[in-house]
Amino acid sequence: MNNLQIFLAEIIGTFGLVLAATGSIVYDAKMENTLGDVFIAAIHFVGLAIVVYLFGKYSMAHFNPAVTIGYFIAGYIKKKQIIIYFAAQIIGAFLGSIAVKYSIGDYANLGTNFPNHTYDVTFFYGIEIIATIFLMGVILTVVHIKKLNRLAGIAIGGIVALDVFFLGPISGASMNPFRSLAPALFSSMPNDLWLYLSAPFIGAAIVGLVYKKIVR
Repeated sequence: MNNLQIFLAEIIGTFGLVLAATGSIVYDAKMENTLGDVFIAAIHFVGLAIVVYLFGKYSMAHFNPAVTIGYFIAGYIKKKQIIIYFAAQIIGAFLGSIAVKYSIGDYANLGTNFPNHTYDVTFFYGIEIIATIFLMGVILTVVHIKKLNRLAGIAIGGIVALDVFFLGPISGASMNPFRSLAPALFSSMPNDLWLYLSAPFIGAAIVGLVYKKIVR
């Protein structure tokens, strides 16, 4: 993988991820919430599976700065590559939000993540960490076990869909700081960004550290 391939793959892949993740929420809102959580989770699954299979061989399919940090801690990428991943991901995320706005509309605050504030802050913060632990755990499992490589898209798309369906009603289940950042800024709804700009990094770092200590 060269850096140009990584950069381009991460832009397009993150664009596709945000298009699916936020677009499903926005489209459901446009349809007056008649499609529901199953539809939203299913689009997460399909969208992520597609971009993982299309671009995984070029960039390892991060599409998420928390995943990039997890990979770095686990020893899969170099420190100097982090900025390449981050730059590509934030460009892709913002382009994805723009595409959703002008192709579907600005319903549901462009798919901005929100935690359920009826729960205690420590609870939904912990749930967002756990959701990211599940995600990073699956990612490193399919990368480490070569026989599972061909199932990467299904496995990663599947765990994201499950997190969104079961944990989304509690924490918002972003697991991805830039996926949350783009729609929140475009819709002027930054209040909960502190959660999504911190918890996913913690979850991914925990898995990266455990993997490095036990496996590598």
